[in-house]
Order: sequence, then C-alpha cells, then structure tokens
Amino acid sequence: MQPIVTLTLNSSVDVQWEVPELVPTRKLRASHGLTFPGGGGINVSRVIKTLGGQSIAVFTAGSFTGHMLREMVDDAGLVTRVVHIAGETRAASTIFDQSTGQEYRVTPPGPTLSPREWQACFDALFDIATDYIVATGSLPAGVPDDFYARVARKARQLGRRVVLDTSGPALAAALEEGVFLVKPNRGELRWLLGSGMLGPEDEEAMPQQLIRDGKAEVVALTLGADGAILATRDGVQRLRGPDVAVKSAVGAGDSFVAGLTYGLARGLAMAEAFALGVATGTATVQTPGTELCRRPDIERHFATLAGKPLGA
Repeated sequence: MQPIVTLTLNSSVDVQWEVPELVPTRKLRASHGLTFPGGGGINVSRVIKTLGGQSIAVFTAGSFTGHMLREMVDDAGLVTRVVHIAGETRAASTIFDQSTGQEYRVTPPGPTLSPREWQACFDALFDIATDYIVATGSLPAGVPDDFYARVARKARQLGRRVVLDTSGPALAAALEEGVFLVKPNRGELRWLLGSGMLGPEDEEAMPQQLIRDGKAEVVALTLGADGAILATRDGVQRLRGPDVAVKSAVGAGDSFVAGLTYGLARGLAMAEAFALGVATGTATVQTPGTELCRRPDIERHFATLAGKPLGA
C-alpha cells in the first residue's frame, strides 16, 4: 500500500479552551489550552497514523505560527512536505461553554497565497507516488477557485484517485472536472444542488444523481448525529454511528474521510471502509477540541458497525 497524500492549503494552529460560562465583558477563567496542528489534510494524516497507515502531509506554513505548526506536526510523527509561504499561518480557536455544553469556533480566513506558493503545493502533490490524494478544506485568498479541479484533472491523467472535501465554488468546479470520491455535508449538498431542506429520500437520491452526472464515482454524505450515507453506482447505504457522549465535533468530518480513504487504500470492501469512516468520525466527537480519535474507540465502534474486529 502506497502512502496516502493529503493536502492542506489553509493550515492552522488550533487552540481549545473550556470556560465555566461564556458571558460578555467579564474576564473568563479558562482551562489550560489544548493545542493541536490543524487543517483538513493534516487532520486526515493524523487519523491515518492512528489507524496504523502511512501518509504524506503536504501543507503550507508561514511566520511564527507556521513554525509552531511544523513543530507540532513533527511531534505527531507525520511524514510531511512543507511549502513555506510569506504569509502567517492562521490560529483557530474553539471555546467550550461548560454551562450549556455548547461549542464556539473562531476560524480566521488565513493568509493570501501567491501564484508561486499555490503552484508549489500543486507540484508537491504529484512529486509523490500514491494511489490516493485527499484534498480537503477551504482555499486561501489568492488561490483560484478551480485549484481542486486542476488537481482532479492531473490526478486522472496519472491514474490517481482524488478524495475531495471542500465547499462553495471550489467544490462546484472540481465536480465539473470529476473526482473519485466527494464528501459533502447536508449544507454543502443543498448549496451545490440549489435545494432547500433535504428529506430522507433527497439525501439518497441527490448523491446518486451526482454519480449519474459523472461528477463523482462515490459520494459520502455526512449527516452529523444522523450518521452518513454512501452512494455508489451499485446503490446506497446508510449508517448511523453508535450513541456516544459528544465532547467536540471539530475534526469529525476529517476523521470520517481518513477512515474511509484508509479503508479503501488498504483493500477493504466499500461497506467496510464506510463503517471505518463512521467509526473514526464517531470516535472523534468523544474527544475535546481537535484531539481527534483514539484507537480503542475506533476499534470498538468498527466492531459494532461491521460485525467483525478491525483487521480481521
């Protein structure tokens, strides 16, 4: 199995605090901050490592926060290809209100990339031998909306599979080119198709329409607490994760992508890879901030969903 390549154009340093109650004006006495390397592709690589797989994380880093990010990624034991940028890597915050159990996320836009910088990210992806490229997250300012479409086009020429998790114009442009797998959530699917509320029938029919239109071979629609739907040319499967105490939803989508992609790259059947995606996403909501999933939780949830131990 070749390493999975992940791409994070808009990486971040993620900090999470807990406060007794989130109120205005008053000084808030917080817990010690938890700090993690962040950004979609970096999160995917972290989960792949937890699963015992190999990945190479291509990501941008700049200025003081970029230096912090590189140190944290190194401490996590990830294999990387860092693209140094002139701008400053963003710092994102999550605040957990203990009195309500509500979570508040503060996510700045991030730096502006020059054409030379985003082209270096593109080139780095294709310098590495791989079967799967996971392209996730928002595009920073300066990056053209069709960047992921360009990735999909080049990957197809080289016989590589693109797994895409993004939103807005970048998502629409990439699907016009066509990808192997796309992972929208409900809001992204509604935006993409210009629809209002989605009923259960829509949630199954619309991913199948994307496949018939040649926009993706596989569509994985994540539904939050309601689980996920996987659509292929062979049909639709719906899975709901085990009921767990939710501590944070940050990184759950990235974890789902990591589990699903790793399962496919390892040769699992589509249904088992889907179960692994749901298991990793479920395990991640059990941890605070962007700590992401823990292996024992993944194994327990996978056994429940797939009816067999992970690795069997």
